[in-house]
Amino acid sequence: MSNWIAQDKIRDRFSRAMSEMYRQEVPQYGTLLALVDTVNRETLAASPELHAALRESDELARLDVERHGAIRVGTPQELAMLRRLFAVMGMYPVGYYDLSEAGVPVHSTAFRPVDDGALKRNPFRVFTSLLRLELIDDPELRQRAAEILAARDIFTPAARELIATAERQGGLDEAQAERFVAEALETFRWHREATVDLATYRALSDEHRLIADVVCFRGPHINHLTPRTLDIDEVQRRMPEAGIDPKAIIEGPPRRDCPILLRQTSFKALEEAIRFAGDEQGHHSARFGEIEQRGVALTRKGRALYDRLLTASREGGPAADNASHQAKLSAVFGDFPDDPDTLRREGLAFFHYRAVSNASVNTGPGGEGDVEALIARGSLVATPMTYEDFLPVSAAGIFQSNLGDGVRDDYASHSNQAQFEEALGARVTDEIALYEQRQQASLEQALAELAGTG
Repeated sequence: MSNWIAQDKIRDRFSRAMSEMYRQEVPQYGTLLALVDTVNRETLAASPELHAALRESDELARLDVERHGAIRVGTPQELAMLRRLFAVMGMYPVGYYDLSEAGVPVHSTAFRPVDDGALKRNPFRVFTSLLRLELIDDPELRQRAAEILAARDIFTPAARELIATAERQGGLDEAQAERFVAEALETFRWHREATVDLATYRALSDEHRLIADVVCFRGPHINHLTPRTLDIDEVQRRMPEAGIDPKAIIEGPPRRDCPILLRQTSFKALEEAIRFAGDEQGHHSARFGEIEQRGVALTRKGRALYDRLLTASREGGPAADNASHQAKLSAVFGDFPDDPDTLRREGLAFFHYRAVSNASVNTGPGGEGDVEALIARGSLVATPMTYEDFLPVSAAGIFQSNLGDGVRDDYASHSNQAQFEEALGARVTDEIALYEQRQQASLEQALAELAGTG
């Protein structure tokens, strides 16, 4: 029997170590965590039904675990090594996101656990973006950026060695896992010293501030971590009272009785003092705190409806403030069903199915194969499946709001999943296909249990 530490445990240690590091680097993030914790406790106290549902789904104990972070890298080699690093922790590339369609010169994936057991043990994921140097118009600036990136190594020698060790022997033992977490953390650490002079930084920043953020430092640094809130509107409302400056609007769908997909907001990026090459002094904004509220995952039919309504809500330009934005969203999304039963019956959302112990089973017409009949009789329970992924328009909105005014946003859409996967060194998993598989597996297991064969 091997003495390898479970990947889920390594992921849990890593996410907690990163959270502690980020709280030390960005003290305001600790203030945000305290605010989210207060709102979550009040929300649970006010809603015994929600408290019971979270306890039933094993979500209650993990409310204080950050759900995701985000990082941006500059080269295919960096992305490919990150894939190998995350694999040690049981995190795999799910989804392809083209953010150039929203004016950000990157494309991305999310490294995350993929099976139900791993998600329950620790759902931490890292939204990972690759800079698209080919979108820089100026050939000299593009070449300069490529040369700067080629000269750095964002991984410690020990991290590279431990990744290779894990691949070779099929895991890490206790001492190796502890060392791996410490060494991997160095890739995500903040550096106040830039690798370029101030003039180069400004040239890259004038092209796009995100390009300067990726290129001009010896490591990519984690740019935000994200706790999960049960009431994002209340957190947004209270942030100024806590001395936190929130972004203008909450991204994603409107507030609903049955939440769908993902809602996100953040506090604005910090203006941080930087020492540039040649001992020049300047400032850079990159790191912020984000909050998320997750709802049910949508099927392809549900996503098509969501995308159509979101597009309609954006007609006429941006709203003046969050209240106006949310009111407009709510009006448009009145066409999206807002109760679990309708979402399930119309095939708009994904659900986990669970057999009820000692339930009676009718094997005739409307029997064990009739899901709706089994649910109506109380033999089968359908629980909304949490959305574990991201929304490209929302992600771009978060990025843009933390890059300041005057950011270039006129990149045309350059979706190129094949190019991204070549850089990654692997295929990304289609996230909706993954939800389909998880839903079907849970239904088959529940029906087998009801039939006495599970």
